[in-house]
Amino acid sequence: MNHVLLGLAANAALPAESVDRLIAIADADVTGFGDIGDLAGELAGRTDLSHEQAVALVSRAEECAARLARAGRLTAVDIDPVAQPRAALALLYEGVGSPEWARLLAADPVVERREELAACPDLPPDVVRTLAADSDVRVVVELALWAAPEVTGRLAEHPHAEVRRAVAVNEATPPAVLAALVTGEGLPPARRCLVCDREETPFVHDPHCPRLDCELPPGASCDGSHESTLHALQQAALRNPATPADAVVDFVGHPSMLLRWALAARPGLPPEVYGQLAADPVPGVRADLAENPAIGDALIRGLAEDRSSDVRRGVAFNPRVPLDVLIRLAATTKIGDVLVPRIASASPAEVEELARSAHPAARMLLAQRRDLPREVRDALVHDRDAKVARSIAAHPGLSEGQLRTLVDRHGARVLAKVAANPDASPALLDDLARHEPPVPRALREIARHRHATAPALVVCLTDDRARPVAAGHPALPPPVIVELLADQDWQVVQAAAANPSLPPAVMSDLLRGL
Repeated sequence: MNHVLLGLAANAALPAESVDRLIAIADADVTGFGDIGDLAGELAGRTDLSHEQAVALVSRAEECAARLARAGRLTAVDIDPVAQPRAALALLYEGVGSPEWARLLAADPVVERREELAACPDLPPDVVRTLAADSDVRVVVELALWAAPEVTGRLAEHPHAEVRRAVAVNEATPPAVLAALVTGEGLPPARRCLVCDREETPFVHDPHCPRLDCELPPGASCDGSHESTLHALQQAALRNPATPADAVVDFVGHPSMLLRWALAARPGLPPEVYGQLAADPVPGVRADLAENPAIGDALIRGLAEDRSSDVRRGVAFNPRVPLDVLIRLAATTKIGDVLVPRIASASPAEVEELARSAHPAARMLLAQRRDLPREVRDALVHDRDAKVARSIAAHPGLSEGQLRTLVDRHGARVLAKVAANPDASPALLDDLARHEPPVPRALREIARHRHATAPALVVCLTDDRARPVAAGHPALPPPVIVELLADQDWQVVQAAAANPSLPPAVMSDLLRGL
């Protein structure tokens, strides 16, 4: 019954009175999972909830407030911040709460609530000052992650190193403050960190620490200089786009792989820094650099010859990669069935050039575009290379005749992509479902296709991974849906209960006795 209830809660065809019955038990563990949020969460996602139903639901399950507020179904007058603090926090986060709520919650004895408050936008200045002076560092850290520039400037001098690390993460932090955090110049030394808060220094945390209540990250250490937190601060600042380039360039030769890695994706660095990173011994550093649009043509071409396939793949995803390099990489490096940026931005002349290319890899990359001129698209449909055909098969606008041509020529190699085409007809999907031997990936695409017919969906039920998807398809015959409510797979049961074609009388029977 548990998964049936969850499915019914999401069923778009569930009558309003049945929704009311589920709301009435949203705060009880009727699902059997020990987590009452599942049923309430499904109810909160309904698009047909009335204002009265939303208020009733949040009165039973406060955790739904954020979702309901985002959907515009809750307002400040619906919430009592004393009785419903979690709901009040959710509305404050969405910007529809009362400033007085923030003042009330800033003094809440539950630290998790103050921490959640610290992440809310546009808090009154007095509340920000209260949170910045909070006795629990977790609250101040959360504030530092989201605070406005004038606040981060003050928090950069906080005595706790973890707060300074959070300031380094915040992209609103002024560049001068970020530079000071990186170099330490002009700031008083930090006096505490999470390690020396808990342990006697010097201390290095065992990565395989057996203590179940230990919250320190693996490898955290402090010898009085808070070195592991300082390292995390530097890494955050190097990844922060607001940090000035001249404050980070010296890290190119740092012994820490993580700090060099953080530099690799940054724009605006001197060419010589990128050149040093291109020779880094860590493939991950070179791979991130290869994808960086700030590097020059010579460096791109050099990285395209890298021994690491991850680096070469990074080059393929660089928006500025020359077409000749990209075409060569496509033939030797696994890029995947994705539209790479350079192909997405190709000019009309380049599209024509790629379509006429003698290299199947070039035509395959082009076929990933879904905005091709009709004559180019139609030419690729008749391409004799199966990889090209598979890439073009899901392109919208193809006729049934063209899709059948692809299947006749390339068979099982293109079946899944043809089944994923938004314009595939019901008759075609029926034929694809009956293909021998069956193509499981095609059945999974058919199961979610808006044109899928009842016979095709029944076939899809024979595949374990397509079965839960097909169970929720509205074209599935009602008697079959009812049978699936007793399936051994809970995902199938829940999908069947959520199917809008489930007969109303069956829905009523399932809810009887609640």
